[in-house]
Amino acid sequence: MRDLIFSAVVLGLLPACYRRPFVGLLMFSWLAYMRGQDLCWGFAKGQRWSFLVAIVTLLGFWASRPDFWFRRDLRCYLMMVLVLLVTAGVIAANMWTPVQIDRWIEYTKIVAVALFTTAVIKTPAQLRVTLWVIALSLGFYGVKDGLAGVLSGMQAEILEGPGGMLADNNDFALAMVMALPMLLLIGLTEANKHLRRGILIAVPLTALTIMMTHSRGGFLAMGAAFAVLVWRSRNRWAGFAVGGMCVIAAFLVAPASYIERIQSLENYEEDGSAMGRLAAWQTAINMATDNPVLGVGLTLFMRNYRNYASGGEHEGVRVAHNSYLQLWAECGSLALATYLLMMLLALVGLWRIRRRAKQRYFTSWIINYATMFEATLVGFIIGSIFLNRAHFDLFYHWIALIITFEAIARAELADTRAYPRRSGWAPGELRPVERRGFGRRATVGSLAARPGALGSS
Repeated sequence: MRDLIFSAVVLGLLPACYRRPFVGLLMFSWLAYMRGQDLCWGFAKGQRWSFLVAIVTLLGFWASRPDFWFRRDLRCYLMMVLVLLVTAGVIAANMWTPVQIDRWIEYTKIVAVALFTTAVIKTPAQLRVTLWVIALSLGFYGVKDGLAGVLSGMQAEILEGPGGMLADNNDFALAMVMALPMLLLIGLTEANKHLRRGILIAVPLTALTIMMTHSRGGFLAMGAAFAVLVWRSRNRWAGFAVGGMCVIAAFLVAPASYIERIQSLENYEEDGSAMGRLAAWQTAINMATDNPVLGVGLTLFMRNYRNYASGGEHEGVRVAHNSYLQLWAECGSLALATYLLMMLLALVGLWRIRRRAKQRYFTSWIINYATMFEATLVGFIIGSIFLNRAHFDLFYHWIALIITFEAIARAELADTRAYPRRSGWAPGELRPVERRGFGRRATVGSLAARPGALGSS
């Protein structure tokens, strides 16, 4: 029955995906992050639903004769350069395997979806709905597994995720970390009080889910994301106080096994897993310095591991356990530089938008969204130091959403009639807060009544 319901929903929405490519993007995001097909038990589980939705959506977008297929932004071009560099590395390695070809196709698809996102999302309302879909898709597992942990007295442990890019427990923890700022900031800015409370309840449950993965990288990434949220809060002292209480509460409910695993970060020399990661990092550096231009080839890190292992051929084969070293070793220095530049430009763009927004009235949604995007991106950056996720789907999609957010925010800030420059405001003074969302009725003359305003149709 579950397979029939899921299949009926996907197939029933295909005409809407064709007529409105934005609906297709939402459907694709839902399938990618919630992975409803993995919750089925029969024939629907093994079907390529995402591929079907993508084809129908692209055909509908092509039929609509769009003005552009991606935004003319440097970060979009950097994504395309990355694909070219990865392709060049695959060709130069000349060790093609079915796994490598599948991974190359998957990576190309990830970048294509990210570029497509920048072309489809054009209004604040579309941006907001997209973030809702991603946040709730990931938050579903945060709530489900968090409740399971509470009912088990926090004795349950998550050894693997639901599937796809979330199959590994460490990858699953990283995705949950990226969901936390989304759930928190979307919840705080939601107008409907019932929805707001429901979303905010999901935040601590998602944090518990991260703890249940026992991922040390997830723990550090979560700490970095919360640090950004506290630093960007209106009252930092209050933020530090709340953050401190959250840390105390977390350690009170955390099982002893989780606390012991986190404390092992202090004595990493005595931890076999930690020392194994350091050995893998050194091997990745050896591999990259010996193949600096195009690397050893996509997915070929483990195949070449023994040739560059510091401990010789008797050292156990491992993955890189570091996204940056993984990309450097497999795809070369140019690819790593492009990847890091894309991250840097995303952060700088958010900082600029935030600075401009502080000079205007009624821009609380821009400031809040800038904080959310920054915290989520910082969480990924820190988590990637310990995880093998250079080709993580959500990262490229997130860069695309940052690009669209900046374009939409710049357009709103350029409307000086709606956003007059402030005068006589003291630094740090509270600004009017606008909550928008489901259940809000726009009043005549309000910002929400303007076409294209966040939360308006």
